[in-house]
Amino acid sequence: MSTRIAFLKGHGTENDFVIVPDPDNTLDLSPRTVAALCDRRAGIGGDGVLHVVRSAAHPEARHLADEAEWFMDYRNADGSVAEMCGNGVRVFARYLQRAGHAGEGDLPIATRGGVKHAHLAKDEPGAEPGTGPVTVAMGRAVLPGGDITVATAHGTAPALNVSMGNPHAVAFVADLADAGDLLSAPAVTPAGAYPDGVNVEYVVDRGPGHVAMRVHERGSGETRSCGTGACAVAVAAARRDGADPATTGSPVSYTVDLPGGRLVITEYPDGSVDMTGPAVIVAEGEIDADWLAGIS
Repeated sequence: MSTRIAFLKGHGTENDFVIVPDPDNTLDLSPRTVAALCDRRAGIGGDGVLHVVRSAAHPEARHLADEAEWFMDYRNADGSVAEMCGNGVRVFARYLQRAGHAGEGDLPIATRGGVKHAHLAKDEPGAEPGTGPVTVAMGRAVLPGGDITVATAHGTAPALNVSMGNPHAVAFVADLADAGDLLSAPAVTPAGAYPDGVNVEYVVDRGPGHVAMRVHERGSGETRSCGTGACAVAVAAARRDGADPATTGSPVSYTVDLPGGRLVITEYPDGSVDMTGPAVIVAEGEIDADWLAGIS
């Protein structure tokens, strides 16, 4: 039996992940194991784990195997399971490209939030292979409604309830410093609005069709980027600005600046949302299986 387990490290706009290839789903990644892998001092470090499994080999994804060969079994940094991670999908797609499981063009990926369709763009002439932007069809945003407020020690702000397969509360503020450090979760009112937790985005305007944001991701604290959060922010900004592609028949795009980089979000008349941005693999190596066994 091998005493080493392969891993890679990647990021999408500095939302970073430990990638664990496990096609046959043979590894038991307990919450404690995931948290240890994501520990930035005693582990590898990351905002989450991308567990790479063939859909047919995972009980939560077998029903999607005919649509997507690969399942992104995503875990937050604290070990909790999440439905989706937009930046994670881009990095997951880049890994599959690097490993020879996918090429340029369209790529379906199974997630707990359903099948997501990625598109690996051609590399620019003269660029390193596998460096082109990745676009992910993120599905449709849902705006459940309801009066939501979020609060930190720096104050309280109204928020728009947006679901991208996972829940978001989007608050527009005058200054991103109004969010405080976002290491701990902002308080949400009403208290029972999000029984499984919520991602909270604080947003400021930079110009027409251009916003900047910070985010607290449930289970991970403040992160450098959140892809589903950027989508929720773009949709919320469009509605605030009086733009609804379903009504006008025209797509709406927003440039969203995050602490870790820039994403471009486009919402179409049919309600679908695309996210385009970079995805980078920065390292690969081996996890000591004895260390891993000592944790779980």
